[in-house]
Amino acid sequence: MTPESFDYIAAQVKQRSGLLLTPDKRYMLESRLAGILKREALADLDALALRLRDPRANPLAEAVTEALTTNESSFFRDGKPFEHLKRVLPRLAAARTPGQPLRVWSAACSTGQEAYSVAMVADELAPQLGGRRLEIFGTDIAQEVLTRARDGVFSQFEVQRGLPVRQLIKYFTQEQGRWRINAEMRGLCRFERLNLLGDLRGCGKFDVIFCRNVLIYFDPPTKTRVLGALAAQLAPDGVLYLGGAETVLGLTDRLVPLPGERGAYEVAGALAATA
Repeated sequence: MTPESFDYIAAQVKQRSGLLLTPDKRYMLESRLAGILKREALADLDALALRLRDPRANPLAEAVTEALTTNESSFFRDGKPFEHLKRVLPRLAAARTPGQPLRVWSAACSTGQEAYSVAMVADELAPQLGGRRLEIFGTDIAQEVLTRARDGVFSQFEVQRGLPVRQLIKYFTQEQGRWRINAEMRGLCRFERLNLLGDLRGCGKFDVIFCRNVLIYFDPPTKTRVLGALAAQLAPDGVLYLGGAETVLGLTDRLVPLPGERGAYEVAGALAATA
């Protein structure tokens, strides 16, 4: 693959997803795009880059972008955000008007483990939430993982990654060596295709937003753009969770860290007061 071909494919992917591909990621293109090359009967990545220049190649460009995005997830990943969530949800429930649901967004949700982890937390907190209805919105740019998320079926390996046995027994049933989360938990979650670089205003406001281990793939201007968009969709008293290696510092003044909580952020005070 020539440097020009790499640069063109990388530019297409960045424009569509924000994902920053540096030249040292050449191996990733070669491994992850092999299936597309075979399907499209293309000899190599240079031929792919040439095909992508065709104005009619939008579906192919989307397929390339999906193939290069990282879809890593696990139940109750990193632990601490979910421990904090257990303290946050009752406070938010008490602050909302009667009948108003609590809305949680799992951005870049992959195959749905994060969204379903939130659903299980909410179910076990039900007495403290006073019957408050929860709406969990999971989004991702990749249609394939969204299909899996909607099905709610996970392998033995996937349920062993972070899911306590007690929750496995309580919320899952075994089907031919795989595990399906129950209908009640699936009913709390809605999964839709959404690009974080698009217009997010149609999603409405959220009480809690999870957007973890996503910003690490973006360059600083894209991080600032996405954080600003997330801040605009976060309720004035809501919480945003980022990954442990991510921060808002030096990127935006619209969000500030929650004191004593790693990876948890709130709308900056002056903005919250006028929201």
